[in-house]
Amino acid sequence: MEAVRIVQGRVVPLERNDVDTDQIIPSDWLKQVERTGFEKGLFSEWRDDPDFVMNKEEHAGAKILLAGPNFGTGSSREHAVWAIMQYGFEAVISPRFGPIFANNSTKNGLVCVQVDQELGDQLMAAVQADPQLEFVVDVEKLRLEVPALAVDVAFAMDAQVQHRFLEGLDDIGLTMQQGDDISAFEATRPGYMPASN
Repeated sequence: MEAVRIVQGRVVPLERNDVDTDQIIPSDWLKQVERTGFEKGLFSEWRDDPDFVMNKEEHAGAKILLAGPNFGTGSSREHAVWAIMQYGFEAVISPRFGPIFANNSTKNGLVCVQVDQELGDQLMAAVQADPQLEFVVDVEKLRLEVPALAVDVAFAMDAQVQHRFLEGLDDIGLTMQQGDDISAFEATRPGYMPASN
């Protein structure tokens, strides 16, 4: 996973509450054996509607998804995070996230920024009025900034999660940091135990 320090860019305002993982990536897309191509399935049932917000030209190339509360609830499918990231989003902002979705995001490098409902509503209205607004998600300082709105607020992130983002560490990367300890342990394993390699 690549390190994430700052995500800066325009925003897609997805004004929907309780968006579950089946809406993010419908189950038909889970049959793929490769871990690529999921961007085509992102919100695919909604994207059939030409008026859906992601189909609007002014939101093309946006890096941040702004959603209503309870984003990412439902099943634990990691494909939802893959679809969001493969589409080009690097961060999601919402007043509340499904906990499994948030955990999957952490492990894949998608930044989840939780804001209070009042700010979420304010940001939603502002982006709908001006699609060119730029947001800055600073993972190092744990700040969400929207300079044109004079918004500069802190957001919470567990210190271990922040470390993962700043260092670009997925689960394998975290394990490999313990390489010397693992080797030392393996060197002391009794000969009658099964080999680990």
